[in-house]
Amino acid sequence: MSRVGKKPILIPDKIKVTLKNREVTVKGEKGTISRSLPPAVGMKVEDGIVNVTVDSEDRKSFAFQGLARSLIANMVKGVSKGFERRLEINGIGYRAELKGKNIIFNIGYSNPVDFELPDGISAKVDKTSITLFGIDNELLGRTAASIRQLRPPEPYKGKGIKYAEERIQRKAGKTGAA
Repeated sequence: MSRVGKKPILIPDKIKVTLKNREVTVKGEKGTISRSLPPAVGMKVEDGIVNVTVDSEDRKSFAFQGLARSLIANMVKGVSKGFERRLEINGIGYRAELKGKNIIFNIGYSNPVDFELPDGISAKVDKTSITLFGIDNELLGRTAASIRQLRPPEPYKGKGIKYAEERIQRKAGKTGAA
């Protein structure tokens, strides 16, 4: 039985959760998110609380119950508070700048790298740090991973793009002949 799936989700004021044809829609101050429910899972909305239920009593259904509960909780949090992800750029001459919906990176390649932000994601860029904002946690994480993939941090000097909370395990370089 899923411990996570059994927890109720509290719905803050000004947020509306609806279920129609296995499609969950959450509307709030920051926007609207829709997602289809996984198979063998149901949902009940009563008195400002969402409960995720299971249709059958097997192991896979309980796993889907926990998944659905986490997804719906993230949707509620996203439309009420939003999500944020920070990235840092390390390296001499490495920098980024925001131009409209594009981020232009100078990260050691011969030409600047132009990265277009997807719809629903906004960014704030200092020269060496990027903060991404969005209401969809999955899309935000995927965008941050795509930006990090442009120049992943290397273990010798730590140059590249990394998550702010990420710690790069450093390696010792070559040693000279004695």
